[in-house]
Amino acid sequence: MGNTNGNQRVVLRATDLTKDFALGSVIVHALRGVTLTIYEREMVGVVGPSGSGKSTLLGLIGGLDRPTSGRIEIDGVDITDMGEGRLTEVRNERIGFIFQFFNLIPTLTALENVALPIQFARRPRFDPERRARELLDRLGLADRLHHRPMELSGGQQQRVAIARALANNPPLLLADEPTGNLDSEASAVVIQALRDVSRETGTTVVLVTHDPELAGQMDRVVALADGRIVG
Repeated sequence: MGNTNGNQRVVLRATDLTKDFALGSVIVHALRGVTLTIYEREMVGVVGPSGSGKSTLLGLIGGLDRPTSGRIEIDGVDITDMGEGRLTEVRNERIGFIFQFFNLIPTLTALENVALPIQFARRPRFDPERRARELLDRLGLADRLHHRPMELSGGQQQRVAIARALANNPPLLLADEPTGNLDSEASAVVIQALRDVSRETGTTVVLVTHDPELAGQMDRVVALADGRIVG
């Protein structure tokens, strides 16, 4: 369990994160000392212009990349210097990922896509098929269990992706432009689904977006510019 602030449990704590990239002989400072604390059940939007460090920050939080310096704790677990094997387990069990392009496996049905993370869990907490059915039903897809991604609309595919991200009941969901490929109607359905999930399960959502209207629907907005938090 993470630390608490009153009755709020800390799900994400990032401390003085920096990330540098070498482009030839030039060093690019993608993040410059980002410190951030996010609590259980929060929906936090991360905004900023292209090149501000949004996707870099999300990648570090998700354990997909490592910071140049600083520390990252997910639900009380320090992942900063964790070995790749253990980090893979943490990503599968404690972090759900939602991407702009859905990243569903095209040859698998909705049910099979959602069940997959449970099958890869070191100590599965759920029956894969039963859990997948429950999540897809919760997200309004009970009649699409056996459809493959190409047989689903963009909005339906993204809701399958949300169900997959929730498969192991992670405390943290990371969403990178989750409505970027959707029309306004499908976007509204997806955001409502995320809000419902956060409220019902206590899951924390960190969402990167270029859309100020979408960001305005979050509980809190973190603005980045030039690798620093500016608001």
